[in-house]
Amino acid sequence: MEKQIKLFLGFLQDDKKLSENTLQSYKRDIMQYEQYLDNNNIKYDKVNKEEIDNYMKHLNEIGKKSSTISRNLATIRSFYQYLLKSKKIKNDPTMNIESPKIEKKAPSILTSQEVELLLSQPKDVDLKGIRDKAMLEFAYATGMRVTEIISLDLDDVNLEEGIVVCRNGVKKRNIPLGQISLKALKEYIEDARPILIKNENDKALFVNINGKRLTRQGFWKIVKYYKEQAHIAKDITPHVLRHSFATHLLQNGADLKAIQVMLGHSDISSTQVYMQFQDEGIKDIYKKTHPRA
Repeated sequence: MEKQIKLFLGFLQDDKKLSENTLQSYKRDIMQYEQYLDNNNIKYDKVNKEEIDNYMKHLNEIGKKSSTISRNLATIRSFYQYLLKSKKIKNDPTMNIESPKIEKKAPSILTSQEVELLLSQPKDVDLKGIRDKAMLEFAYATGMRVTEIISLDLDDVNLEEGIVVCRNGVKKRNIPLGQISLKALKEYIEDARPILIKNENDKALFVNINGKRLTRQGFWKIVKYYKEQAHIAKDITPHVLRHSFATHLLQNGADLKAIQVMLGHSDISSTQVYMQFQDEGIKDIYKKTHPRA
């Protein structure tokens, strides 16, 4: 099985062009599945539907969430479909297995006032403050995922046109930057980044104080620090800024399809989760725009 897993991961990387983050998720899932099969003396190419069902139950018994179990099943399904196409097996044991139902929770969002409070915390009086202000403004202005933000290179930003090119695997999308974000980003690129980087050939847009590309953990710590500085009780992560970006656009009259494109959702159903926050925004728009309001 070890050889087939290696070939499968190579296929995902070379043919499917999956991002490194997604690839690591597939790897973790399939390695965990391999361990389960080994522990139970089950051969991967002799697995049947019942044994896949038992694995799903096992994941549930050890406390895995429905979303995690569903992702594991998707990984295993992809693995067996790959084996089927490669003619290593004759039947796909995952064929008639349904994914567990996932309860969609309302995303955590900030109010406009909380966003203003958070973004006002970094002071552009030193290199770190200039960078942090640019980063937080950028995260809220674009709604990009953390992985996407830290993967950006300097060349992905066009300051003159006010856009950033976001690449996720083979997909890419252009996202506009607002004036406040653009101003903060320009100050960072011109005044702080050249001093922070140790090598002029470094391409990373956002770097840490050692001049290296910022990590997910580094980004998360920065957000947490300013959340505490702002004395905001809500739990704030970089993804909360993404949720807030989408919700505030929708509340202010933005088209759902446009938000889908900016967020990089392949399915609009993922974007529709923000519709539940639209009511108050619609009322405000109605009051401001309807002649008889």
